[in-house]
Amino acid sequence: MQNRNPFPLRLKQARANVGISQRELGLRIGLEPSSASSRMNHYEKGRHMPDIETLERIAKELGVPVAYFFCQSESSAELVCLIEGLTEQERQLLLEKLRSKGD
Repeated sequence: MQNRNPFPLRLKQARANVGISQRELGLRIGLEPSSASSRMNHYEKGRHMPDIETLERIAKELGVPVAYFFCQSESSAELVCLIEGLTEQERQLLLEKLRSKGD
């Protein structure tokens, strides 16, 4: 059965988009130099999940919202990133527009 957890793939994609190694990402988020590469590898292979504090540091370092890591589809992941870039007022306007489409 295929792994249904989107986190490993999203992590690998976001890291590749920034153009840094697993070790570099681990170091940037404060992991010990001796384990930075292997811990990030375990996350990308889906063997382990980071705790929420580590996940928040990873997201910040890679410039994506935490929710990005849990999107099942590429389009959802892209939408989450675009929405995160909006101001609160722009989000409210978007919500109103989307809600009115359903009426």
